[in-house]
Amino acid sequence: MMSTIKTVPLGSQGLHVPIEGLGCMGMTAGVNGMSVYGEADEAESVATIHRALELGVNLLDTADLYGPALNERLVGRAIAGRRADVILATKFGFEVDDNETWTGGYNGRPEYVRKSIERSLRNLGTDYVDLYYLHRLDPATPIEDTVGAMSRLVEEGKVRYLGLSEVSADILRRSHAVHPITALQTEYSLFDRGVEESGVLQATRDMGIGFVGYSPLGRGFLSGDIKTPDDFEPNDSRRFFPRYQGENFYRNLALVEKLRALAEAKGVTAAQLALAWVLAQGVVAIPGTKRRKYLEANVAAATMPLSPAELAELEAIMPVGSQAGAAYPEGF
Repeated sequence: MMSTIKTVPLGSQGLHVPIEGLGCMGMTAGVNGMSVYGEADEAESVATIHRALELGVNLLDTADLYGPALNERLVGRAIAGRRADVILATKFGFEVDDNETWTGGYNGRPEYVRKSIERSLRNLGTDYVDLYYLHRLDPATPIEDTVGAMSRLVEEGKVRYLGLSEVSADILRRSHAVHPITALQTEYSLFDRGVEESGVLQATRDMGIGFVGYSPLGRGFLSGDIKTPDDFEPNDSRRFFPRYQGENFYRNLALVEKLRALAEAKGVTAAQLALAWVLAQGVVAIPGTKRRKYLEANVAAATMPLSPAELAELEAIMPVGSQAGAAYPEGF
């Protein structure tokens, strides 16, 4: 399979990326050793990154939280000697201590911004990051202070472009006034359209900020491969999310079955159809996978046309607000 993946501007500051990137989170243990989406195989994960680069999927997304630190190190090993071929994105803001443990808190203080980038650069084996995101807002630190410190990293050449993750339109505007924000990364899928309801997606368009949708397959649920809550491995983090528990699980599964029926009629998988819908919204998506076969299926979805009738049918199957249950446990 040769790459035909389209490249698009991300934001209005000059960064160009493939319309589909690769979310690397699942390639290692998650937060403080918990599995993200089941166990991972490092050799296959590295092979998946190499295959992604062959296919033109060179936007790689990681974060210091994943592991913590383990994921950045794996990505760093995978791209050693190929740094110029990669658009490298990482994140900070969940407070990770010197023992590489998430403290349970957030930290956007200027001194922590600097500490975080220096640590990430070491982990990744590089001297710059293409896109540096604030992973989550620190409610105890004014966003102007955090973004101001991030802007100094741009001046020093440690970071090329700035991004934010999971913030409101107001925070986005305040940040953009301090330093141009290139991208907002937030969960977005047929299964989670909160950014449409909140006006955040429209705000990015109004300000010329790129939008990067993570979990475009509803954390794998839209694939149709998960039939019961017992299909999650014992330490899979999805077991703790309300959306995949009890009655919510089966209400959401009924939506996925409708999606799968439409996909079968089109001769594609439910995952490919769900991903094609996200890309049809004019955003960049970063589906996560740790296996080459799923990567290749996702890349095929990037060139899958959807007719107006098919888009309307998908809208009818999963309209805004149709999913049951919250995305995260209370207080997360």
